Amino acid sequence: MTDVWTTIADEFLHLSRSGVRAVAVAGQDPERSRRAADSLAAALAATGQQVTRAHSADGDETGLRADVIAPFRAAPRDDRVLVVSGPAALLSETARGMWNFTLWQLAGDEPPHSVASALVDVTDPENPTRRFADYCALPASYGA
Repeated sequence: MTDVWTTIADEFLHLSRSGVRAVAVAGQDPERSRRAADSLAAALAATGQQVTRAHSADGDETGLRADVIAPFRAAPRDDRVLVVSGPAALLSETARGMWNFTLWQLAGDEPPHSVASALVDVTDPENPTRRFADYCALPASYGA
């Protein structure tokens, strides 16, 4: 685990300290999203968080809401985090409300997603780096 995942876990926990919370880790490559989400989940677990992992290969919003989000939120109300990985569809305009925090992973020249809470470049998976971008003048759909 690298410092980028610890830093992002700390940032998320600063913004969402307790309760039932959901994080989306998305990108153009769903399998890369899976690996990034596993790393973020490990960083969250290292802080003592109860973490549940899920993956959606197709990003089907209806299925995610019914089969993953609803059961997770319906379980006892202790402090826990759901980390869901998958394709860009996780950050679609209608799906965004499911998440307390969103991470967009990218590699090489792939465009970032402007609605993501955090951007991580995983071109070198062993040394991911945090990216920062200023999208003040762009529409929310840029990079989608």
